[in-house]
Order: sequence, then structure tokens, then C-alpha cells
Amino acid sequence: MPRYLIPAALALVLAFSLVCSVAIRQGHADVPIAASADDVQPLTAGDPAPRFIVRTVEGKPFDFNPKELEAPVVLLSFRGGWCPFCNMHLSDVRHVIPEIRELGIDVLFLSGDGPAQLYESLEAGTKDDIAALDYTILSDGDAQAAIALGIAFKASERTIRRRHEKGQNIMGSSMAKKGVLPVPAVFAVDTDGMIAFSYVNPDYKTRLPGDELLAVAKRISAAD
Repeated sequence: MPRYLIPAALALVLAFSLVCSVAIRQGHADVPIAASADDVQPLTAGDPAPRFIVRTVEGKPFDFNPKELEAPVVLLSFRGGWCPFCNMHLSDVRHVIPEIRELGIDVLFLSGDGPAQLYESLEAGTKDDIAALDYTILSDGDAQAAIALGIAFKASERTIRRRHEKGQNIMGSSMAKKGVLPVPAVFAVDTDGMIAFSYVNPDYKTRLPGDELLAVAKRISAAD
């Protein structure tokens, strides 16, 4: 290679490394939103966990920074309180949440609903089930987490239309703001900021059972 080309080549290598580094820090934020649930490209065990901003029920920003974790975290993403299968899953895992917390693992629930609808949209029975557990349910209405985790896909017009037809309030949701839904998923992040476990099923009717989630938590607690 001619000497005058060496600086240019080094600059290209540096630029490429920087792009890769940013992509890694942001998870799959550089991957286009999938056309359907079957086309998502979720992060898997061994991948660096992404940093993202979600919202509390009061609408305040919640910064999830995997490099500053004091304890392992389970991230449980669901479509929204309007989804009956999401309600069923929340009610199922409530039985194991206390045990998971006793293992020293935090649990965060990421909903596609807007902040104002996080609890409002849940079924009455689900609200009763989780009332005593002090769940931390956060709004991913901007789809930052879903995109970074690689589970975001384009919501069909039919799905959005049916929410309106049923009189369900989706204001502030990822569907209304971005036309995006998350594939229901479970990710576990260790204190090194790495994905230690992931479960993603494009079929929204199929979820990780509570007893299996507890088994995952026990393995992570033992390894951390």
C-alpha cells in the first residue's frame, strides 16, 4: 500500500471500530424495526445488554444502565395491559417474584403502554394479584427498550384498529407513537452488564412459565 494511503486506511479502521462500539453499547438500536414478530432479531445470552430510557407511571425518565447494576436484573417485556395473555402472564409470575427478589435479583416489567395507562389498562384481577408485590412496571412507549433488545416489530393496522374499536386507550403507547409492538420477552442481565438469559417467542400466546423463570433466576444468582 502506498504510504500516502496509510493514514486514510487507519482513519477508516478507526471509524468502523467506533461505529461497532456504538452499536454494541446500544444493543440492536441500529437494526431496523422488524416487519413482523417472526422477523425480530433479539439479543441472546452472551450479548452486552443495552442502555435505554423508559418512563415511570409518573412519566419520569428511568435510565436503565447495565454498566451500573448493583444486582442482576430480570427484564420482562409485555405488549400492554389490553393484552389478555399479558395479564395471564403477570398473574402467573407473581407467585415467584418474592423468591426471585430474595435471591437478590431485581425485576422490571416493560410495557408498551404509555405511562398513564400502565396500571389503568390492566385487568382488575391482575391489579389485585400484583397489588401487594410492589411491581415496578415501566412504560416503553417510545420503544427504546424494545428496539435496543431487538424485539420491536411493526404493529399491524388491524391490531391498532381493534384497540380503538374496543375503546381501549392506547394514547402514549408504542403503538400510537411509533406504530411498534414488542414481542413478549424475558431477559436476565448480570452485574457485568451482559445478557445471561433470553426467552423470546413470536407467538404472543406462549410465555415463559413462572416456575421456569424462578429456575433461571436461581442459576443466575448462583453464577453471579
